[in-house]
Amino acid sequence: MTVPASPSTHPDAGWWRQAAVYQIYPRSFSDATGDGIGDLPGATARMGYLSALGIDAIWLSPFYPSALADGGYDVDDYRNVDPRLGTLDDFDAMVAASHDAGIKVIVDVVPNHSSNRHVWFQAALGSAPGSPERARYHFADGLGVNGELPPSDWPSHFGGGAWTRVVEQAGPNAGRPGQWYLHLFATEQPDFNWDHPEVQADFHTTLRFWADRGVDGFRVDVAHGLAKDMSLPLRSKPQLEILVDDGSDPLFDRDAVHDIFTGWRGVLNEYDPPKAAVAEAWVPFTNRRLMYARPTELGQAFNFDLLQAPFDAAEFRAIAEKCLVEAEASGASSTWVFSNHDVVRHASRYALPDGSTLEDLEAWLLAGGTVPPADLGRGLRRARAATLFMLGLPGSAYLYQGEELGLFEVADLPEASLQDPTWFRTQHKVKGRDGCRVPLPWQRDAANFGFGGTPWLPQPDWFAGHAADAQDGVEGSTLEMYRAALGWRRKLQTDESLAWLSEPAASVVHYRRPNGWEVLTNFGAAPALVPSGVDPAKVVLSSGVPATGTVPAETTLWLAP
Repeated sequence: MTVPASPSTHPDAGWWRQAAVYQIYPRSFSDATGDGIGDLPGATARMGYLSALGIDAIWLSPFYPSALADGGYDVDDYRNVDPRLGTLDDFDAMVAASHDAGIKVIVDVVPNHSSNRHVWFQAALGSAPGSPERARYHFADGLGVNGELPPSDWPSHFGGGAWTRVVEQAGPNAGRPGQWYLHLFATEQPDFNWDHPEVQADFHTTLRFWADRGVDGFRVDVAHGLAKDMSLPLRSKPQLEILVDDGSDPLFDRDAVHDIFTGWRGVLNEYDPPKAAVAEAWVPFTNRRLMYARPTELGQAFNFDLLQAPFDAAEFRAIAEKCLVEAEASGASSTWVFSNHDVVRHASRYALPDGSTLEDLEAWLLAGGTVPPADLGRGLRRARAATLFMLGLPGSAYLYQGEELGLFEVADLPEASLQDPTWFRTQHKVKGRDGCRVPLPWQRDAANFGFGGTPWLPQPDWFAGHAADAQDGVEGSTLEMYRAALGWRRKLQTDESLAWLSEPAASVVHYRRPNGWEVLTNFGAAPALVPSGVDPAKVVLSSGVPATGTVPAETTLWLAP
């Protein structure tokens, strides 16, 4: 299937290329109804805050009906709103308020799996093996004498195995253990069979449903996981990571997935301007990741390179250089991100000792954020510097709610409050993602910090100093830094190129955009002299305390033309 890139000449067709996108995790953003769960009216009520922040778009994490087995990524109904979060009318009101504020709307779409409460999966459970109802998912007979062993050794991303056995409800074996179904994530998230034409057609309907309601784009969850090799015997998959770069992995990043997204692009191009899309594709190989970002497919793909990198001058520069070249080659623009709903907040990651690994990070979480002790001052200083480095780059910037308040990971949540399925499926060996999902603090002195009702995850006392009203109008606060940066970014927006003015090994990374806008980041632990030829009088923004003639340690400066 070949779908040409859209010929649209609409002036808004490329709005996404250098957009600043703010991710809203709805349950934790703002609660308008007082039940302790953030909702769509709460998001609408905060539109003035988002407009003042200076973002170009919001990305709304799942708000669909869900049992919340995985924070809303277990979807019961793809074309409705969870009643705890509002109604379709509330959604329409939020979109209208967003557009009135000049803010685009991106919604999450979750195509790899549904919830086990989805009408299709319930029909599959009530039907016999080999039925048309089961063909929309991946059901298989088990191994062993009586099918008592799972069909393969595939692991779940959340711990444990990726197969669950059902008790048959129909057919000659009704009431007995029967087939197994595949779920690469939680048990409550059965994987769709994307070879089935009804699955493909239904998601086209879903895309049109939200596009017709005014949505401007889609973030595609687990975009690399839809196509699977289910031919028998099932091949072994001893590790979750993609280990090949030729599309032959049985579960992830298979070539067939691109036919699926070519079909999606055909739907997205039915609109003028075309609807935008960005792939969440954890694909470590550049040549593979770029395929999702082609103009004939989704158009953009997240690169998580900076998110995974240490705070290091050489690494940041090398990643920026590489990703900009990749984006140009694909016809897309690059994407930049440091935090989201799935990872420890970057102010906390940077607060750990240099050289800390993912295993160290997980151990730190299990210790409640106490071992090793985190240097929170350094973590926030580095996070602010990294953010200004990133916001100066060409491409789109994805920001996670609360990072503009300088929030850290809430690493010491009481075990009784934890809800991430990873915590339970790993038998409490991996703490999971709840610490970055704690509801936001809006008012220092209000009950529940102005979030609404008693939050579904407890807020720590230290949130008071990070509340939005505690930073509003305060010179040097993280909130005011974000506002200033996003304001200058809009004023200085230019084409998607830059020139490096520093040597690759320098601890101060210095680049210039074509209109003369310059960015200097000192990654070192000591102040550095302002490079020769740079006029300190042109500094309009600093992530740290300015010092005449120097770039302070772990600080980024912006210089206007």
